[in-house]
Amino acid sequence: MSHSALELPPTLRVERSGKVAVLTLARPEKRNALSDETVLGIERFFTHLPEDVACVVLAADGDHFCAGLDLAEMAERDTLGGVRHSRMWHRAFEQIEFGTVPVVAALKGAVIGGGLELAAATHIRVAERSTFYALPEGMRGLFVGGGGSVRIPRLIGVARMADLMLTGRRYDAEQGAAVGLSQYVADDGAGLDLALDLAARIAENAPQSNYAIVQALPRIAEANPREGYVMESMMAAIAQGTGDAKQRMQAFLDGRAQKVTDR
Repeated sequence: MSHSALELPPTLRVERSGKVAVLTLARPEKRNALSDETVLGIERFFTHLPEDVACVVLAADGDHFCAGLDLAEMAERDTLGGVRHSRMWHRAFEQIEFGTVPVVAALKGAVIGGGLELAAATHIRVAERSTFYALPEGMRGLFVGGGGSVRIPRLIGVARMADLMLTGRRYDAEQGAAVGLSQYVADDGAGLDLALDLAARIAENAPQSNYAIVQALPRIAEANPREGYVMESMMAAIAQGTGDAKQRMQAFLDGRAQKVTDR
């Protein structure tokens, strides 16, 4: 199904740039707070990616990436309803983290609560200098429910996440990059262009390599080392056994391939 035929809520917008699809959070008047409709739209987008999309950029309208869960939608749920709501977010964000292609997030302004949980599900994060991170759930009597307690400690460690939640501390863009919340920092207004440049570069990689990096790398890293080594050897053999890999290696041996120093 093409994205033009895919029904998405008005809070999301899709554009194409070659082999890169750009999904934009389009609710700037609410600082792109995540409604259930938006989260389900994100899931729908990632489960219906066209085969010719090789990378996705997750962007946002306005001054802020995402201020988190839309608190206006917080209905009086019973315990089971709360579990089901959280699991819906888990299901949607898993389509980002373990989908078919790498995802680059262009962050700016508020990346708070559920917005940080969303960003943590992406693979590469570019933060403009205006970016600030926070997890205010503790102040609201809540707990993270969008996968943050699993994904964010992998990036910054349990102690730093506990500090954010217990004290209401904020990290700015430079602090966030230093602890692992982003891999790049860009000047204000330049984050999306850098994210698009990175995505275009990623889209030129061999698809089997990108797929292995998204699907296998995090699982190998979390595995028992003995099992991890076996998974790595199998993934390496699968990747190098493709016709695409053989052509790329021959191009390198013939001196026709781009060198690392060219980038």
